[in-house]
Amino acid sequence: MRTLVLGLGNPILRDDGVGIRVAERLRPLLADRPDVIVEEDYWGGLRLMEHMIGYDRAIVIDATAPGDEPGRIRLLAPDSIPTQRSASAHDVNLPTALELGRMAGAHLPPAEEIVLVGIEAADVLNFGEVFTPEVEAAVPRATEAVLALLDGKREGT
Repeated sequence: MRTLVLGLGNPILRDDGVGIRVAERLRPLLADRPDVIVEEDYWGGLRLMEHMIGYDRAIVIDATAPGDEPGRIRLLAPDSIPTQRSASAHDVNLPTALELGRMAGAHLPPAEEIVLVGIEAADVLNFGEVFTPEVEAAVPRATEAVLALLDGKREGT
C-alpha cells in the first residue's frame, strides 16, 4: 500500500507549522519504508488533492484552529475540518477537491484511507518559529500517532 504522509502548515506562523515539524521528525524514522513517502506543503484544497494522486493511503498532519485544548491531538476524517488554505474563490476545501479529482479519474486514496492528524494550536496568527509550549509538547505524541496509524493502529488521542 503506497502511503503519503504529508505535513501541512506555515513554518513562520507559530503553531501553524506543527504539521511540517512532525513530518520532519518522521522522515528519518521512515527512511527504511519505501512504501511511505513523507513530504511537506503549505497548501490545502486542490493542491492537497493533487499531492494525494497515485497513493492508496494518506495521513495529513496539520494544526487545527484554536478553540479546543492546545496540544490536543485528534484523528479526523477528510470532511471533519476545513483544509482550504486560501481565501480565494478559485480554491476549494479537501472534500470538494477529492470529489473533483475522482470525477476526473485521478487515482486517489478512498475516504476511509485518508486520516487527518489534527493538533490543536494556540497561536496561528502571529509570526514566529517557536511553538507554544502545549503544541511543542504535542509533537512527539503526534509523531507516535502517525507511526501507530502506519502500523494499522488507530489509537485514541
